[in-house]
Amino acid sequence: MEKRRLGRSDLHVSVMGLGCMSLGQDREKAKSIIDGALEQGVNYLDTADLYDFGTNEELVGEAIKGRRKDLILATKVGNKFEKGKEGWTWDPSKAHIKESVKKSLQRLQTDYIDLYQLHGGTIEDPIDETIEAFEELKKEGLIREYGISSIRPNVIREYVEKSSIVSVMMQYSILDRRPEESIEDLLAEHNISIVARGPLAKGLLTSRGTDQLQRKFYNKDYLNYKYEDLERTILHIANVRPTHSLEQTALQYCLHNKAVASVIAGASSVEQVLSNTTAAGSLPLKDSEVEDIKRLTKANQYESHR
Repeated sequence: MEKRRLGRSDLHVSVMGLGCMSLGQDREKAKSIIDGALEQGVNYLDTADLYDFGTNEELVGEAIKGRRKDLILATKVGNKFEKGKEGWTWDPSKAHIKESVKKSLQRLQTDYIDLYQLHGGTIEDPIDETIEAFEELKKEGLIREYGISSIRPNVIREYVEKSSIVSVMMQYSILDRRPEESIEDLLAEHNISIVARGPLAKGLLTSRGTDQLQRKFYNKDYLNYKYEDLERTILHIANVRPTHSLEQTALQYCLHNKAVASVIAGASSVEQVLSNTTAAGSLPLKDSEVEDIKRLTKANQYESHR
C-alpha cells in the first residue's frame, strides 16, 4: 500500500489507516480486524484514551505485540475520565496530558507513541501550556510527533502559528468539503498534513448509502444538504465513475488532495477492512472527475469558530 509522509516528520503512514474506535470489546474479534488490516498493508492505527474509557487502547496494545516497530501508532488525549464514573470532562492542561500519556503507554504496552494528538480543543484553552506539554514529551522521547484533531479554523491557526504539529485530523468527505476552504492552503503552506476522518460520510458514500439515508437521515439534514437533495446527489456522485464503487470514489476523492497523508476509516469486521483497503488501492480519480464531483456537491464552509 502507498505510504505518504506525515507533515515534516519522519513518519510515513499508509494512505488507508485503521480507525480503532469501531473495534468493539471482543478481544479476539478486535485482533482479527487489526490482523486483517496489517495483512493488507495498513501500518497506521488510530485510537484514543477516551474510546471505551481506555479499553480500546488495551485491545490495540495486545493485538500488536511483537510487531510494534513496524507500525505508526496514534492516540489522543484531552478527555478526563475515571473508570467506574459516567461521562468525561475536557482537560487540555499540561498536568493532565503528562499524566495521561503514562496511562496510554501502559495500556498500549509500548514505551513511545508515534503520533500523540489533542482530541479536540477550543480557543479558550491554555494553548501555550498545551503545546509546552507536547514539546516536553517529545524531548523525553515518550512521543515522536504530535498533532491535533480539530475542525475549528481558529484553533488550527493558533497551533499552526505557535507549535510544531505535523498533522490535523479533520472530518473530510465528498459531502463535507469544509477542509478545502482556506485552512487547507494554510496547512499546505506550512507542510502540515491532513488526516481525513469520516470519508464515507456515516455510510452515505457506500453501496448501502440509500439504505443508510433512509435509516439514519429520513427527513433530516446532513450538514447543509437537505434530505431531499441527498439521494439525488449521491446518485450523481456514483455516476461520475459508474464502473467503480461509491466507496472507491469517496476514498480516492480524499486521497486526490495531496495535503491528505492518510484516510482513517473504522471497521467492525474483517470484511469492512478488505472493502476499505481495496477502495484505497483502486484507480485514482482523474482531475476532470474531481472537478465533476465538485460541481455536483457543495463547497461547505465553517459557520462558527472562524
